[in-house]
Amino acid sequence: MVKLIAIYKKPEDMEAFDRHYHEVHAPLAAKMPGLVSLEVNQIYGAPGGESHLHLIAEMLFETKEALAEALSSPEGRAAGKDLMGFAGKLVSMHFAEVL
Repeated sequence: MVKLIAIYKKPEDMEAFDRHYHEVHAPLAAKMPGLVSLEVNQIYGAPGGESHLHLIAEMLFETKEALAEALSSPEGRAAGKDLMGFAGKLVSMHFAEVL
């Protein structure tokens, strides 16, 4: 199993960001072929106090090949285009293997 992990910094307008994320972006991402699960985590703090992060989204796929196919699919490209439009400066993306 592998994950595509998206880490989002706090946006200036959290209400508008959250609305777009939950009403537009997450439904687009959920349509990616081969997606096993999508888990979205809202950051509420850090051991030292406040965190500069807002959300962490984890998308689970069976294999690296399934993840690559999902990203290159029409649904994956649509989700990527949307992501860059509303969160391009806030997000970092990472690939991970589940151990």
